[in-house]
Amino acid sequence: MSAADAPVAFQDRYPARFSHCWGCGKDNPRGHHLKSHWDGDETVARFTVPPEYSGGVPGFVFGGMVASLLDCHGTASAAAFAYRAAGREMGDAGDFMRFVTASLKVEYLRPTPIGTALVIRGRLVSLDGRKATVALTLLAGGETCARGEMLAIQFRD
Repeated sequence: MSAADAPVAFQDRYPARFSHCWGCGKDNPRGHHLKSHWDGDETVARFTVPPEYSGGVPGFVFGGMVASLLDCHGTASAAAFAYRAAGREMGDAGDFMRFVTASLKVEYLRPTPIGTALVIRGRLVSLDGRKATVALTLLAGGETCARGEMLAIQFRD
């Protein structure tokens, strides 16, 4: 599949007023521009952490970066699950559904290597009104480095 044929990331469908996030905002010139997509009934994002985000042990990612990747992918996933449940496409003409983090529990299972392509996955646990619970995993080389569970709430203006 060429870049032109690749599906549009959830974050690239956000309206401009929601596109400034440091982790995933397409309009943040210094951000990481995390991109999340559908993978069947799950969501997936891929990211390689640059060396300046090293933790206390050389060659490994600092924990705050791991949490931020889970956080950004989790809220994007919550929105995607809500759109799918409503029978809508993110970015359609209806009111935009943006989710924010209410809580994020992270379990660090093993050190996460720097410079390795990471895979972040999201699975819907529950969707109840404005509340979405998303199970998250962060993998490096097929090994689970961190797990998380997010409670995300649909943002109201």
